[in-house]
Amino acid sequence: MLINLIRNWRRRRIIRKSAITAEQWSRAFARLPLLKGLSTDEQRRLQELAILLMHEKSFEPAQGLILTCDMLIHIVLQACLPILNLGLQAYDGWVSVIVYPEEFMPRRQYMDEADVMHEDYAALSGEAWQRGPVIVCWQDARIAGELDGHNLLIHEFSHKLDMQNGVANGLPPLHSTMARQAWTQVFSQAYAHFQQHCHGRDYYGIDCYAATAPAEFFAVMSEVFFERPAVVKQHYPEVYQQLRLYYRQDPLQRLGM
Repeated sequence: MLINLIRNWRRRRIIRKSAITAEQWSRAFARLPLLKGLSTDEQRRLQELAILLMHEKSFEPAQGLILTCDMLIHIVLQACLPILNLGLQAYDGWVSVIVYPEEFMPRRQYMDEADVMHEDYAALSGEAWQRGPVIVCWQDARIAGELDGHNLLIHEFSHKLDMQNGVANGLPPLHSTMARQAWTQVFSQAYAHFQQHCHGRDYYGIDCYAATAPAEFFAVMSEVFFERPAVVKQHYPEVYQQLRLYYRQDPLQRLGM
């Protein structure tokens, strides 16, 4: 109890001492259609979460990127939207966000069936490491939040939520009011259906990258849930219901889409 009181006092102090102006916040909200429909109280709470995330995580520009305050606000507001009703503790267990100017190419090593080690490089827009950093490129993060169903920031930060149970597998820690069996059944059936029918770039307007793994299905569905909720509601209504229960939000009602 005392620890919680001290933590809450400390967080209120951090929020109170924030140097970000009301004009900066107003400008950031206005530039993000994703945040349309939030009530005054929700905007306040999202802003407070964003301040705390900026304070508790290290935001590290890479490859010469100059990370301005406006850029940082743009990132953290969207990163905090999924945890608006979950709390900052949902992002416990890791410390940094690395921002590249453009796609980055990490080196991968793998062993083939003949026990021969290989290396390859693949261009990535984002990545989330187990107990490691979230990595995003500003080129794609800059256009996140435009309600087109693609949101790099929500995608990568939802992986972090998924990883709170260990390795990302499409099953984040569920609330006590939710049934693990129901989640597993709904997502397994939807994932199998999506895999079977997704042969192009997208299916129902949902990126076919979601068909590559259960963890990616959860992350992509989270993107669409927040950006184009009517698509999820129409084609995978049971998935929409599970996400609504998990995130404790109803974007379809908020956005009026």
